[in-house]
Amino acid sequence: MSFLKRLKNKFQPKSDQTEGQDPETLESQSEALDDGLISIEEFEEWEQEQIGYKFKAGLEKSREKFQNEINELMARYRTVDEDFFEALEEVLISADVGFNTVMELTDELRHEAKIKNITETADLRETIVEKMVEIYERNDDLPETINIQENGLSVILVVGVNGVGKTTSIGKLAYKYKQEGKNVMLAAGDTFRAGAISQLKIWGERVGVDVISQAEGSDPAAVMYDAVSAAKKRGADVLICDTAGRLQNKGNLMNELSKIKKVIQKVVPEAPHESLLVLDATTGQNALSQAKAFKEVTDVSGIVLTKLDGTAKGGIVLAIKNELGIPVKFVGLGEQLDDLQEFSAENYVYGLFADMVSDAEEIVDGEEEDKE
Repeated sequence: MSFLKRLKNKFQPKSDQTEGQDPETLESQSEALDDGLISIEEFEEWEQEQIGYKFKAGLEKSREKFQNEINELMARYRTVDEDFFEALEEVLISADVGFNTVMELTDELRHEAKIKNITETADLRETIVEKMVEIYERNDDLPETINIQENGLSVILVVGVNGVGKTTSIGKLAYKYKQEGKNVMLAAGDTFRAGAISQLKIWGERVGVDVISQAEGSDPAAVMYDAVSAAKKRGADVLICDTAGRLQNKGNLMNELSKIKKVIQKVVPEAPHESLLVLDATTGQNALSQAKAFKEVTDVSGIVLTKLDGTAKGGIVLAIKNELGIPVKFVGLGEQLDDLQEFSAENYVYGLFADMVSDAEEIVDGEEEDKE
């Protein structure tokens, strides 16, 4: 089975009953699923279709730009030659895939075209998509899933500069884990930015979770010690800790984060279980620069990439993982509470190439009919 056909079988509905329906209809369908009216296998299939729809909707801007440029490229260059590969490099760089990643990808495509004797550019469509997944999924030793303990307290540190959506991401993470039945608490460790504590408290009230805080200007490490002690005493499952993002002074930030980790480990020796860096996808290469800078001052275990629905430069996902060795663990695909989605390479590629998946499937089916 071809790669694009496998994506379609995984993500696209077997009928048109789910896509485009209003939220109330989808909610009633979800209630029916909860009542046990269908099998677990059917529920998992339905759930995957919904995830695929979220990624498709959230990556619409990137998909339209990328696919339009790929289609124009294929129309302009019919033959696979060096001019085509140079033009493809420009398209990928404009999508913020990252220079090093683009060079690696196009070199592999050159090799693939040579060994398979591919002479027409249209025959490289699927290979382009497949190679993007392969490049992202390299370094399999990097954990892609979030490290939440089955028993005991899980501590998540969240770092990032001001304005990237850090507080909103914390609120949405809290909502996600509370919906899963976990006892969640928040720690307001960004004590220096005006309004940061009150913003986190608003999110705590909205989601329905407790927020541990002190006055503005307090020692962040003291806040964290109080928070992790309270979380353990109250039997919390997840503690999500906000921190300051004063990247302009790396030395101070490094010392502060180091101190925070030490006081947390006095209560939970194996913590923090995750250190998530929040980046704004709309800033493109600037987000990559921020990731490099934060990697220098702290151990970043994963990326939360916000506002992916608001940019046409979704290629930054590939650059972050391939060039920095940091997996993207969550992506922001909209404004709703449940629009912060766990990341997977296949979900991302489907969202980026959903229309191409459908078009390619029609071609494949047509070829199979001709053979018969």
